[in-house]
Amino acid sequence: MARKLNLLLDVVVAEGNTPYTYKQIEHGLKNKGVALSRARWAYMITGDGPLVTDPALLTGIAEFFRIPAEYMLGSDSDLPERVDAQLSFVKSLRVARVVSFAARMLGDVSPETLRSITDLLQDNTPDPESRPPT
Repeated sequence: MARKLNLLLDVVVAEGNTPYTYKQIEHGLKNKGVALSRARWAYMITGDGPLVTDPALLTGIAEFFRIPAEYMLGSDSDLPERVDAQLSFVKSLRVARVVSFAARMLGDVSPETLRSITDLLQDNTPDPESRPPT
């Protein structure tokens, strides 16, 4: 659950927005008639508390993030298309930053070497979905 929520929070930032605060999420859920305490939110995003299975809460969170409720209610394997696309984009941005940093640090390097570094990073960058659950 924590991994799913943190992915959703990361997507908001990847889309160029500021991260949602607890207050914004609480307010959005309250408008849907769903209560969320700060303590519950904290253990939901850290994974330190009991697993939350309340369908109304999970559906409310999914609606708040504009994703299908099945993502919050179902298995880890079904990423909403928007989340999956943003994660791929974030991965590409991170690779580009590393390549840019390497080019600056290595100085005068051949284009072939930079291509090799880029290929190596793209092939070996862990997929955010393959992280162990939190």
